Amino acid sequence: MVCVPIMCRDVGSALTDAEAARDHGADLVEYRVDELFAGVGDGAETADVLRLVAESPLACIVTCRPEWEGGSYDGPEDERISLFEALGTSDAPPAYIDVEQRAYEASENIRQKVNLAVQHPAQHRDVRTRLILSMHDFDGRPPDLTRRLSRAWSEPAASVVKVAFRARSLRDNLELFDILREAPKPTIALGMGAFGLMSRVLAPKFGGLATFASLRDQSATAPGQPTLAELLDLYRFRAIGRATAVYGVIGWPVGHSLSPHVHNAGFEAVGHDGVYLPLPIAGDDADPAGSDASFKATLLALATASHLDFRGASVTLPHKERLLALAEGEGWAASDRARAAGAANTLLGGPGGSQGTPAVENTDAAAAVEPLRARLGSLRGRRVGLVGAGGVARGIASGLVADGARVHVYNRTASRAVELARAIETHAGPAGGATGAGLEALGTEGCDAYVNCTPIGMAGGPDPRGLAIPVEAMADIDPGTVFFDTVYNPASTPMLEAARARGFETIDGVEMFVHQAAGQFERWTGTAAPRGLFDRVCRERLNAT
Repeated sequence: MVCVPIMCRDVGSALTDAEAARDHGADLVEYRVDELFAGVGDGAETADVLRLVAESPLACIVTCRPEWEGGSYDGPEDERISLFEALGTSDAPPAYIDVEQRAYEASENIRQKVNLAVQHPAQHRDVRTRLILSMHDFDGRPPDLTRRLSRAWSEPAASVVKVAFRARSLRDNLELFDILREAPKPTIALGMGAFGLMSRVLAPKFGGLATFASLRDQSATAPGQPTLAELLDLYRFRAIGRATAVYGVIGWPVGHSLSPHVHNAGFEAVGHDGVYLPLPIAGDDADPAGSDASFKATLLALATASHLDFRGASVTLPHKERLLALAEGEGWAASDRARAAGAANTLLGGPGGSQGTPAVENTDAAAAVEPLRARLGSLRGRRVGLVGAGGVARGIASGLVADGARVHVYNRTASRAVELARAIETHAGPAGGATGAGLEALGTEGCDAYVNCTPIGMAGGPDPRGLAIPVEAMADIDPGTVFFDTVYNPASTPMLEAARARGFETIDGVEMFVHQAAGQFERWTGTAAPRGLFDRVCRERLNAT
């Protein structure tokens, strides 16, 4: 089930939100009455909660979460217990009452009153509400989690057991999935925060009773909770089953990535049983050894989790070089393109999936070469200027040189440009070649195309209005010169705008992004990628943001 939590401050607004949740596809709502029910004991607040339940357009959970478990209720505990009793014995009870395990186990009074309010095997009354026995930890995995789960599952009055804790890494999701697989009774197991999204989306794959999604971004009741629209539309939650293959984008950060929108739309279009998720793995330039260890441990855990069906991933900054190094260290296959680029952006298969031992690939190089070839024809002997000497430039340069182009690398630090050019020529053999120079030499070689391989011009980047290539200041440029920007957000960067204003042909980053995504998609699915759909999804998302 998909449950939408509603923080209730008045009955009317809560019911309006519940109707919206129903209309947008939710199965269940959770009324969080922490603030609506202050526990003053005058009966009016209890009547408000009873009315809320009676008029609810969807089956509901009622939760009055105390402050000590991350909620807002700070009233008397005996009043809260009386509310539970009133709910369970009312003419229109909720489907579930959520009670914290700590409170339930600590108080004989709450156990007696709640047991009167809920149905369990020892009773024979016609009581229609059930108990969710819950535990939450907003700091991390509880150290006594296994013992607490055992006690909760053994409690006869509990129809459902719920555990939610802040996930500290993607690996925490794997334990949550094991909890669901081994649960002896209906269970909800969720990771909070950015690292826990996988547990929320994949709940049906592992038999979770429910997952939670907010009606809107600002109404989330737990960190990392997706919206209902994201869960149902972006991640296609209703299509996820036990056999669904899992893919994702690995990087740090990955919240801005267009890849989930593109690949999930593609899976739906071709009928592929897969879901594509953001998979954040932290990377810290100040701690490369720690970042290497975290990346390796997390990726190996995902790849060897047989029940996960992890079939592939896109890998972006800052982990592309780490993926290639991991593949070489583990004896995985690595393509010549990845080795030439010194980085990989695509993981294929895994021991737990149907594709056997993992392999790594680099689709960035081909994604840059194809658009240039479409404009210039054969690249053999063509001169292409690359601005920047980082991983993006190396990947593109390796593809261009392999296609016979002559590459000129320009960088603010000339020595880095020269170093990259030498590294590329080492792999080039008799194909093309490469030279390196400082930015002051830009435009002196009379290139057929210029490619920005830096983040200059990127929305949210270090210089969003900067010109990566000073088109206006470059004299005597052939009218047939092509200007190419690898930045895709925005699709029309300042550099591309300047080039178009002077009448030059341009290639935007969206085109390259679509090519590299299509290369990944086709390797994962064995099906031709719907490239027109990919392009449309990207441009619609960029326009929307």
